[in-house]
Amino acid sequence: MRKRIILALIMLINTLCCVQAQETANSRQARRVFNSAYQQVFGPQGAKLHYDVNITGLYKTHGTIWYKGKKSKFEDAKMNSWNDGTTVYTVKKKKREVEIHNAKNNKSDKYSRKFKFDPENYTYSVAQADGGLLVTLKLIKGRKGMKEIHALLERNTYRPLSVKIKIAFIWTTIKISDLQSGGITDEMLRFPREQFQDYKYVDKR
Repeated sequence: MRKRIILALIMLINTLCCVQAQETANSRQARRVFNSAYQQVFGPQGAKLHYDVNITGLYKTHGTIWYKGKKSKFEDAKMNSWNDGTTVYTVKKKKREVEIHNAKNNKSDKYSRKFKFDPENYTYSVAQADGGLLVTLKLIKGRKGMKEIHALLERNTYRPLSVKIKIAFIWTTIKISDLQSGGITDEMLRFPREQFQDYKYVDKR
């Protein structure tokens, strides 16, 4: 009887080790796949993409955004914004006004600050899904960040198709299209002051 119990324990330990190894392999694969997708957008080559945002059906918007390093630019129906890494220029079309903020302390950008992302704060897993690969990130207990991230990627290229994000109890879905990775120049991200000479400038730095 004692030998059978020991044998059963050994078999149980072996099973647990195999499961743990599978989970670790899956986590490593998920991290690699997610990193490939992340670099296509936020890598040093820069990127441009179109986005459609839906916050639980309560708020919807769409536009185009450009990234390159610490610099960025976005355009939507209500406003345009340029960030040169030091200064943020936000053009409010209806008011015909340009707000100027410090890029490191942009008080006008309260919403997107909630989307700050540190890849080390999450556990990773990947699974097959309709239309691609679904990478799931879950916030490690005690860490700060978005609670959960579901990234749907193309199977072969790992190009991002959509991202679903949970902050507190609210889900935000971002559909991504027309992704162009690379070919982004600094001139594309320069604030064209000459186009807004007749706008009111409000310096909030």
